Amino acid sequence: MSGYGQSGEWRSRPAFAPTIHAETGATDHILRHYGEALTAPRNDASSHADIYTGLQGVVAVLAALHHRERTGQGQHVDVAMAATMLSVNERAGAQMAEIDTGGELLALSASESPIFELASGVRLTIVGNPIFTPFFIRYCTVMRRADLLKNPQYATPKLRAANIDAFLAEVRSWILTFSDLDLLQTQVSEGGMAIGVIRSTKEFSNTQWAKDWGAVVDVDDRSGGTFQLPGAPWRFSSATLPRPGPPAHQGEHNAEILQELGLSSEEIEALKQRNITRSRQTA
Repeated sequence: MSGYGQSGEWRSRPAFAPTIHAETGATDHILRHYGEALTAPRNDASSHADIYTGLQGVVAVLAALHHRERTGQGQHVDVAMAATMLSVNERAGAQMAEIDTGGELLALSASESPIFELASGVRLTIVGNPIFTPFFIRYCTVMRRADLLKNPQYATPKLRAANIDAFLAEVRSWILTFSDLDLLQTQVSEGGMAIGVIRSTKEFSNTQWAKDWGAVVDVDDRSGGTFQLPGAPWRFSSATLPRPGPPAHQGEHNAEILQELGLSSEEIEALKQRNITRSRQTA
């Protein structure tokens, strides 16, 4: 796994997530979307290229292992961060073709979903931007506002984009009529939309859902306490995943690994004395 793969003219270019985002169109999308709302150009807050490439690396390894199982032949796998970011861009095909959508949005993505606030101060997002015709219809339906469907200033995606502040003001006024989040969710669900409450990671980790699912697990910190880590994202019908064990200290398993590789105790000690292998001394 590398920025631009093991061949080609960019193979030796250094790469980090922000530079890959910049090269592959992800940063451009952020800047185009937020436009004048940004006081200064901003990069994404998350290192998507790193995480997605790791996941694609696992997929590639599993595919290669499956191929070996069927054919007996192993192979080298080359995974590029840049190609990964292009492959996970749900807009890529339309953007490369420069399709004229007439103002319709290309994808149902997080950045297109507006944020609202209840009278209680709870902030939330409702999926989908009303510029996009199907979601404009859904917003009007759940608000019981057939009059907005006939309003000429919202007749086309381009007109809705030009008048989006006025329409979102209508939505905000409607949301303020709800004192109960569950009632709002029920009505929004009627239109095939969903609500997400804006929480911090810590707040989410304390929800009953996260506890019931096992999305967060307590791990021994080897100092008499515990700390929380994300749990596995999978649940299997015929297998139970082990809980994470205590974190290893630096070099804790050097000897075991080197013994598995066939080195003798004397050779392992010699490597340690020459500072070729290191371990953090613990009490």
